[in-house]
Amino acid sequence: METGYFVLDFGHSVHGQVKRIQISYKSLAITGCILASVFLLAFVLFSSYVRMSWRVSNYDHMASDLKQIQTRYVELQKQANQHNEQMASLETLASEVSAAYGMDTTKVTGDGMPLDADTVPDLHASIEQYNFLQSASFSGIYQHYAYHWQTHNEPSLWPLVGALRSSFGSRSDPFSGEGAFHTGIDLQAPKGTRVHVTADGVVQRAAWSGRFGKLVVVDHGNGIDTYYAHLSQFMVVPGEEVRRGEVIALSGATGHATGPHLHYEVRVSGTPVNPYRYLAKAPSDRGWSGSGIDLGL
Repeated sequence: METGYFVLDFGHSVHGQVKRIQISYKSLAITGCILASVFLLAFVLFSSYVRMSWRVSNYDHMASDLKQIQTRYVELQKQANQHNEQMASLETLASEVSAAYGMDTTKVTGDGMPLDADTVPDLHASIEQYNFLQSASFSGIYQHYAYHWQTHNEPSLWPLVGALRSSFGSRSDPFSGEGAFHTGIDLQAPKGTRVHVTADGVVQRAAWSGRFGKLVVVDHGNGIDTYYAHLSQFMVVPGEEVRRGEVIALSGATGHATGPHLHYEVRVSGTPVNPYRYLAKAPSDRGWSGSGIDLGL
């Protein structure tokens, strides 16, 4: 059986020789199929690579969007929690104000239904209560709570029995030896000496505070705060109401202290002032048992 050939003749331009190459059609067909297969495979691989690259890029974009959505969700959740806390605080404040001014409040069950229909205020009473709460200023509410029960809200007592070791004003820092400004007075006293609050107030802070060590801060209203530092033990907690002369802590040497003593400050609108102008108003017996105090002046 004869097979067809594809003949290629190559002639030399100088010698005139002719070279002939015979290629069968079958070989050409096989070669063409191989080349087509190679190109097809390359095309498939390239298409797969492009498709995979697009998917990876799309996945990264979706992952970035998902992360942003999660972050936004967390922020919205925090805001929602803060709003819920504010609403709860406002509801509590409204109940306290209503009770303080003698207003009746509706008692409700867990599902929000009144316990007794007779206790539900009428429309006129509800409107009056709403108008009061709307017009009541924070300062008025604060004055009612902060000064209604305070009869001695200005410091006028020595916090403990002890010698005045360091006065208010300029002095040499006991640690560095350099000049420094002392924002209060230091009263020398053994560790464990009872510390008395010098006026009626509310405990604003009872915690460790850097160089002050264990510190109690009492708010007396009218922008007046008193500080009791280097304590060894707290006898009160933040938010507690205290009366003039009440024991609020025990003296010590915590924080930056060279020995057991009490650091006492009076601050007006956040600015330390000389406590002695308040201590000078204390009675001769120091209000409780301070007749043994040595002013050291």
